Amino acid sequence: MVWQSEEILQLKLDRLNFAGFVFFSTICSYNFHWYLTPGSIRNSERILWGQRQRALQLTGCVIGLLGSLWFFIHLWQHWLPITGAVVLTFLYSAPKLPHPAFRWLAKIAVGKTIFLSFVWMYVTTLLPAFMADMMFADTRDLVFLAVYRFFLIYAICILFDYRDREEDRGQGIRSLITALPDRLLDRLYYISLVIAAGFALALAPAVPLFVVFSLLAPVAVTALVKAYAQKHTSDYVYYFFLDGLMMFSAILHFAWLAAGGI
Repeated sequence: MVWQSEEILQLKLDRLNFAGFVFFSTICSYNFHWYLTPGSIRNSERILWGQRQRALQLTGCVIGLLGSLWFFIHLWQHWLPITGAVVLTFLYSAPKLPHPAFRWLAKIAVGKTIFLSFVWMYVTTLLPAFMADMMFADTRDLVFLAVYRFFLIYAICILFDYRDREEDRGQGIRSLITALPDRLLDRLYYISLVIAAGFALALAPAVPLFVVFSLLAPVAVTALVKAYAQKHTSDYVYYFFLDGLMMFSAILHFAWLAAGGI
């Protein structure tokens, strides 16, 4: 997703070191989040397996932290936007820390899904632009891509939270998904996808037609799989297929360029 942002916006930055930083930071934050997540009999086998591999998760967290620090050394001049990404990522997992100073965040975090979608969008779209100092140039296409990414990710996150909303309610986690009835939640889901499609089309004058198609493809698939995803809650559907839809556009884009961009 970071690579696609760099391609669409034609960003000039230290791509290799930035990619390394994002990769290891993701490894660190992922393992940190799930290390703090308690298991239950209602959890999927993947999560229960993680509960049995606490040492492995902690090791992954440390490796990710060391790797991200190594690549940050080469990107230190961009410490401010990178720090923003680190703080946002930490705040998402902070309510899981066993300390009152952090647990109160779960009580006020009504927009948990909105917050997570923004973090994903920031790291994959806005942060590369900050690294390339694009924020001081023409930002129209950046805004279009950022809004597209946010609402596509948000729609996918709605499916995850719909699956987990009973458990979230039991833990006192507040979000629109736990509060809204199914009828309004369906509207929110499809409106998010319509907005994502609209901003993908808005990029048409600036990018090749196939790139626009690659952006629209995951929107269309996400719109079609809602009923299936709500009935089939296996790990493969959610952590492979639905998560994969976030980078599906980038895969199509890369394949198009590899084929010569014809």
